[in-house]
Amino acid sequence: MKIGDKVSFLSEVGGGKVAGFQGKNIVLVEDEDGFQIPMPVNEVVVVKQDDYTTANVINKRAEAEEHRAEETPLNRGGRSVKAMMQDGQDEEVDMTVEDTVDDTKEVTYRPQAVERQGGNQLSAYLAFVPEDVKELINNPKFTVNLVNDCNYYLKYTYLQAEGNSWTVLSEGEVEPNTVLFLGELGREDVNHLDRVAVQLIAYKREKPFILKPTVDVQLRLDPVKFYKVHTMQVTDFFKSPCLLYTLVENDKVARPLVLDAKRLKEEMYAGKQTDAAAQAPTAKQREQLVSRYTDDQSKGNKRNSPYIRHRGLDDALVVDLHAEEILDTTQGMKPGEILDYQLKVFRDTMNAHLNRKGQKIVFIHGKGEGVLRRALINDLTYRYKKCTYQDASFQEYGYGATMVTINS
Repeated sequence: MKIGDKVSFLSEVGGGKVAGFQGKNIVLVEDEDGFQIPMPVNEVVVVKQDDYTTANVINKRAEAEEHRAEETPLNRGGRSVKAMMQDGQDEEVDMTVEDTVDDTKEVTYRPQAVERQGGNQLSAYLAFVPEDVKELINNPKFTVNLVNDCNYYLKYTYLQAEGNSWTVLSEGEVEPNTVLFLGELGREDVNHLDRVAVQLIAYKREKPFILKPTVDVQLRLDPVKFYKVHTMQVTDFFKSPCLLYTLVENDKVARPLVLDAKRLKEEMYAGKQTDAAAQAPTAKQREQLVSRYTDDQSKGNKRNSPYIRHRGLDDALVVDLHAEEILDTTQGMKPGEILDYQLKVFRDTMNAHLNRKGQKIVFIHGKGEGVLRRALINDLTYRYKKCTYQDASFQEYGYGATMVTINS
């Protein structure tokens, strides 16, 4: 094995070109993106090697002459031995195997939902996420999402008011601890927003559960808020700021942002309120209701730390290694320099928690080309041998995440 040889990895998919060596046992393999990956020599196999020695050149010439001699026509219809041996070799053979799977059979299997600690209280939110925050004024576009932040399945209906009548925009079921896409909003849709409603029925499958009351929440939306950046909130559910409306949180149904006059009158006569003027929210109180969640962006707090709080595993530390999360800017940085910084954050995190036996750390590296993941696996294999790792939950983190457990 020498510099320039094309090699392939034995234990995983991938390979590249030998760029150099570190000692006797480590070979540096350069992939198509120009990253140099250190790999043990016994984990690499040469797939193509250029040999220009004199002996090799002479052998190649001898093989070529022998090949031409085999193709000399014989007294058998002027055909060569090679041509006769190829008879029947080029015919196409039908290798199709009859499909014995019955596609008409309905698939009834459903994997059991993964529950998390502290998730047995109903929490659900309606979120409007801008596709591009910079285009809010000129061309606002939003996705509408229903966030189910609990261990219950939710049967839902999402409705919009048209005068005194209502229209169903979406209905269905959302799984536990899941964000469900409901639809999109453009400029015209935003300008005609007035009142929306969400109705929820909570339950669990194939196991006993505590019966929860149905949720019926009506919200009056202010279209002006969809055009202002400072009204967007930073949440644990989305990477970009969004408009988040609470439907139910810790089993407590959200109060409407606008008081219903008829309901207020009924409560007054029932003795629940003795002074309507005193109970009605002031302008400041209404603003506090709208701004229930802290708007980190409006305070100028940039999210420049990779450590995030997640609503999944309560005892797990989640570290987002995406470049945009750990660097203020990548301008002027080469791919190799970005990778080195990502590995530094990974190693600093591991070293800071090596004495915490049983600690779980989820590293979000993304799917991409797999360069960062391979680098992490290499470090875990040789630098942190006593730690175990596995793919993190797809339901919680998607495809591009690895969970590490500290064992020492």
